[in-house]
Amino acid sequence: MKKYTYTEKKDTRSGFGDALTELGNKNKDIVALTADVTGSVKMGDFAKQHPERFFNVGIQEANMIGMAAGFTIEGKIPFAATFAEFISGRVYDQIRQAVAYSEKNVKICASHAGLTVGEDGATHQALEDLGMMKMLPGMTVINPCDYNQTKAATFAIAEYEGPVYLRFGRPKVPNFTPENQVLEIGKAIVLNEGNDVSIFATGHLVWPAIEAAERLEKEGISVDLINIHTIKPLDESAVLKSAKKTGAVVTCEEHNRLGGLGESIAGFLSANHPTPQSFVAVNDQFGESGTGDELMHKYGLDADGIYKAVKEVLAKK
Repeated sequence: MKKYTYTEKKDTRSGFGDALTELGNKNKDIVALTADVTGSVKMGDFAKQHPERFFNVGIQEANMIGMAAGFTIEGKIPFAATFAEFISGRVYDQIRQAVAYSEKNVKICASHAGLTVGEDGATHQALEDLGMMKMLPGMTVINPCDYNQTKAATFAIAEYEGPVYLRFGRPKVPNFTPENQVLEIGKAIVLNEGNDVSIFATGHLVWPAIEAAERLEKEGISVDLINIHTIKPLDESAVLKSAKKTGAVVTCEEHNRLGGLGESIAGFLSANHPTPQSFVAVNDQFGESGTGDELMHKYGLDADGIYKAVKEVLAKK
């Protein structure tokens, strides 16, 4: 098992904010919009340095999406950001009609996603957003794993022509990917090569997957570990290659089991290479109030949960 280490923990939302500020300094067509959560989505530096290109619309998320779509008509590249629950569920109609159906170059940037919002409770814990967004034709969906990868993803989507949903979060998590990486949209990253089981992880579940893989390797279980930062388009070739090699699959995500990464991989494999699969995800439930770590453990979205899922799927081989 390749050894992964980190020197610090950083929140992925700061990776987005820092990249956006750099982009604003380099490209005058970058504009930023938020719905009264400037500090929470780390847009403060951009707002200070480029006040003429920053728009706090107030608590008007639907209007924000409409404005963002309008900016694209004039050749601007709008980054619209607020909490994941608000920018997916609250304004789904505007995203469907004004952005996806209209094929507008809007970057929908979603912070505070999943259970790790913690004490804000179930109403704020977006566990359905990846599924909602991946079902929209033409929408690219990206869920990076740490600060460095979120920063790289923000740079990548600025260059990409078309609507994008970029998901990140509030908690500080291990920052372990290369500092100056270039993220290739739609291209999975193999973290470790193995022969017994495939673990496909995304977002905040990548580091726990590494921890679980290290534990399994000590028991003689060889893990093929893959970071799926792009939910859509899915790197089908990487999924197929790994599944054929190991014959057992575990998918890991901070999302509802219904509609997320696990279902995308299950659907693809069922049509191309049926493979036993276990899901590490929230099992058709809402969250609740508690610390992020408490909730991730309770719902099985941690290294222990991944370890157990691997043991379960190996029994099905």
